[in-house]
This record gives sequence, C-alpha cells and structure tokens, in this order.
Amino acid sequence: MTTLKHVTAAELRRHWANRLEIALLDVREEGPFAESHPLFALSVPVSEIEKKLPPLAPRLSAPIVVYDNGEGYTERAASRILALGYQDVAILEGGLSRYARVGEVYRDVNVPSKAFGELVESINHTPSLSARDVKDLLESERNVVLLDARRFEEYNTMSIPGGRSCPGGELVYRIFEATASSKTTVIVNCAGRTRSIIGTQSLINSGIPNKVVALRNGTIGWTLDGLELDTKKTERISEPSAEALQKARQHAKSWADYVGVSTIDSGKLSQLATESQDRTLYLLDVRDPEEYALSHPLGFSNAPGGQLVQATDEWVGIRGARIVLYDNDGVRAHMTASWLLQLGWEVYVLETQSLVPVNLPVPKTPLWQSSKSGAITVDELQDLTGATIVDLARSPSYRKGHIPGAWFASGPELVRDLSSIAGDGPIVITSPDGDIAAANIEFARNSTSRDVFYLAGGTAAWVAAGHALETESRWLSPPIDVYKRPYEGTSNARKDMQAYLDWEYGLIAQLANDGVACFHVVRDRRGQSG
Repeated sequence: MTTLKHVTAAELRRHWANRLEIALLDVREEGPFAESHPLFALSVPVSEIEKKLPPLAPRLSAPIVVYDNGEGYTERAASRILALGYQDVAILEGGLSRYARVGEVYRDVNVPSKAFGELVESINHTPSLSARDVKDLLESERNVVLLDARRFEEYNTMSIPGGRSCPGGELVYRIFEATASSKTTVIVNCAGRTRSIIGTQSLINSGIPNKVVALRNGTIGWTLDGLELDTKKTERISEPSAEALQKARQHAKSWADYVGVSTIDSGKLSQLATESQDRTLYLLDVRDPEEYALSHPLGFSNAPGGQLVQATDEWVGIRGARIVLYDNDGVRAHMTASWLLQLGWEVYVLETQSLVPVNLPVPKTPLWQSSKSGAITVDELQDLTGATIVDLARSPSYRKGHIPGAWFASGPELVRDLSSIAGDGPIVITSPDGDIAAANIEFARNSTSRDVFYLAGGTAAWVAAGHALETESRWLSPPIDVYKRPYEGTSNARKDMQAYLDWEYGLIAQLANDGVACFHVVRDRRGQSG
C-alpha cells in the first residue's frame, strides 16, 4: 500500500482559520462521533465511505483528512477513499486525542450551525418567550400565528398545539400569507433552540413590521414545563399570492444586499463551474423538496434552506468551498445565503431570471460501482443452506424490520464481529438497498474462511419479492451507530432534554476558546445615523 501522509492538528486548524479548502472525516460510528469531535468534522463511518463521501466531497483533488480515536480505522478508510479516485488523502496525526490538546472538541451533531445559532441570539438579543408565556399568549390573543420552523416530518411527529408547519427556509417567503396583518404577532418554534432563533431572526432581519418572538427552547421547553404536545398534525402555510411574494422579495433582497450577498448570472455560474476542477463548487436548490421533485435545474441538489443553515455539514463537506444557491422566487436563496455568508462560506445566489446553462461544465467526480462478485438474489438466498444473514442497516432501521433471522452488525466493526458467528455455513450481508453491503463484501471475505455473499438490492429487494420482515433483534455488535437526538421524537427522558439545553448554552464559550470558526454575525444598523 502507498505510504499515507499525515497532517497535524495545527496544520488542519490553519486551513480552517485561513478559509482554505479541507474536509475532516470522523470514520467512527455516529455514536462516538456525537460524544466528541472537532468543530468542522463530518461523520462518515469507514463502512459507508463509498456511498456517503462523494456528494459531500465532489472534487477529487480536494484535501481529505481522516481520523479516529485509536480504533484502527484510519488506514482502511484512507485506502477506500483513494480507491474512489481522491488524490489528496491524509491521516490526522495522533487522532482525536492529540487534536484535543490544541483544539476544542464538541458533543452532538451539526455543531457549527448550533453554535452559530447561539452566537446569533447573543449578538442580536433575539427575542423569545417561555413556554408558559407562549401558551398564555395563544389563549388570550386571537391575532397570533405560531410557525413551526422544522421539517414537515418533524412537525407531523409532534408539535405545539395551534402551530402550523413553515420550515425555516420558507418563513420569509410565506410570512405575508401566514399573517392577517402587520399587527399579527408571530411566534417561531423548533424542537430545541437553533431553528427558532434563526427563524425568528430571519423575519426580524427581513424588516417585516410584525412583532416576532421565538418559543424559548422549543418543544423541549414546552415539554419540560409540563405542557402537552399534539401529534400527527398536517397544517401548513400555503404558498404566497403574487402580492405577498412581491413584498417578501423586497424584504429578502434588502437584507441580502445589506449583508453583502452576491448574485450571479448564468455566465458567472459557467465560470465557477469551469473553475470547479480546482475549487470545489456546490450547486444547491433551496426550495421545498416537493417543488424540487417536480422540476429543478440540472446539476443542482436539493437542500431546503432552513435545513441547509441548520445542518450545513449534511450537504457541504469541504470547508472553504464555494456554494451557489437557486430558487425561482427571489426570496429563499437570498435569505439562506445571508446566513451562509455569516457562517463563513463563499456563497452566491443565481439571479432568478438567469437560466442554468444546459452545457454547464461538470468536473470529474468520485465514482463507485458496486462489485458484482458475491452478489446473490433473493431466490438464491432462500436456496442457501445454513446461511447467516448479517444486516448493516442503521440500528433504528434494523429495529423497525429486517429479514427474519438477520443479525445487526456495526459496519466499521464488521471484520471483528464476523468471527463471533457460530457455524461454518455461508454468510450473507444485506443493507437497506444493498449498496453498503456491496461496499463491504471484500473486507468481509478477507476476514473469514467462510463463503460470504451480499444480497443484491438489499432488504428492499426482499420486501419487493413479497417477503415479510421481523422485529426480533439479534445484536452481533453494540448499536452505537446512531446518536439519539434528545430533541426528536416523543420518548426522550427529561434529564436528556435538559442536558441538551445546558450544552447548547455553553457553545459560545467553546467557540471563543477554539478560535477557528470564522463566523461573523451581522447586526442590522440600517436606519441608524452616523
């Protein structure tokens, strides 16, 4: 194997401080990642590199750094990344433990955006009300609207009584459709803090005349105050009328211009695309997923604006890259870009009237094709005698349903844990669509003398063939693959919810001590003299 290069924590941090391109991959499972990681680290388990990394890091010559915490994954991860065609791959010298000597390490997920949200509230004094005060206001006033800034699926799972779904990137776009008049009080909520802070401040920054406040601590705060949540609600704010859209566009454009958002035409887009061989470029459509599914410009991925600000690291993996945003209304891309700019990104908005060139230059991108060697069909699986099925699905998916008799296994520890399977019959690896199973077949085969196959099409192919799933669990590996978020779902312990809030309040101090964020929150000084 080619000798792999190493980079130090200090070198990595210099890239961040100077806004140079680099991606840092934590190749452990998400559970350990959520316990401790550097600020701009991405969770890309070693077993999922082939599927998860290419959209996060679309430029093959971009610098990629991998680390673990002594588990022994890094060389395997680096070899898999190099096999995809990446050219600049390094291992973080000393891993997480040595990094922690010079830089802050953080808990949870999507930390850059959450820390930024706390900074926004601190700088702008974003107004908020407690759960009890919001409940009293909703019961005593008629001219009040409660807008839930999370994804619709989260709102549908549980919501504040009387709330309606209006995801964060849609707030300014739909606000004049949501309010009866300029006298309507607007309350914005999410599950915890970030999206309600950013959503509230978005409306305030846009300059709408309404009073706007956040529900402090979101549905967590509501629950901790002993108040009941609704479930399965479907109320949404409708798309704006032509008049409402025109007003929203004026407000969004005014704020984006003040912040310094750059708009580009199709010619400049072509130039950026041409340069993307040497400078990573992300093309993102920030509209609602349903709109995107109906029609979208070639080459643009869907990243709904509110979620893009809330979880930038789920779409954009290379810190220091360029981003171009698209919408068809002149509102959502401008508001999203205004936040990404403050988060330290080089971001542009494609002018609404500009068409995306049909011949937009496309750089050479990472390419992975599943191995045909070892693939078996559902019928062939049923014909195998004494086979043991091993499922590489994420543990929540495995719990919901898996092929009868299948064992759950951790992808990064697959090689270790296959040795504990009793018997000498064949082993069949599956995953939800078969891709992760296919990506790990060779590593599994090299770890055992038994025959190893993978199920083509995965568990989905099993279901499509008309076969049932079961829910009885068998754990070949501990289920540390997913971090249970204390702000999602309805079964969270009070102590976990409170601990999460306490952690968020401390993020500003960590940012200040770390010194690599490059965040800059813009204060609205329009109208001030001097």
